[in-house]
Amino acid sequence: MERAFIAVLIMALVTYIPRALPFVAFRKKIKSRFIKSFLQYVPYAVLGALTFPDVFYSTGNLATAVCGTVTALILAFLGKGLVVVAGGAIAVVFLTNFIF
Repeated sequence: MERAFIAVLIMALVTYIPRALPFVAFRKKIKSRFIKSFLQYVPYAVLGALTFPDVFYSTGNLATAVCGTVTALILAFLGKGLVVVAGGAIAVVFLTNFIF
């Protein structure tokens, strides 16, 4: 029980630090256009880095995964919404699953 309590405390500390650190580090309003621009793209970059490699292993077949990824990228580049992009990628993976 003592180990579990210590583990919970460590996990709480690890999740609290990234949430509290920006408040401590950036007390004044950020005026730099470069830093503002950088911070706006960080969530997208982190999400992409976390999810993109797993996309190729999600279907169990590399060919269908590549087809679905390419479809999603094209639809997103054309400015389609999230539902259309996800639905299109799923449909292409489903259809190419019969071919490969």
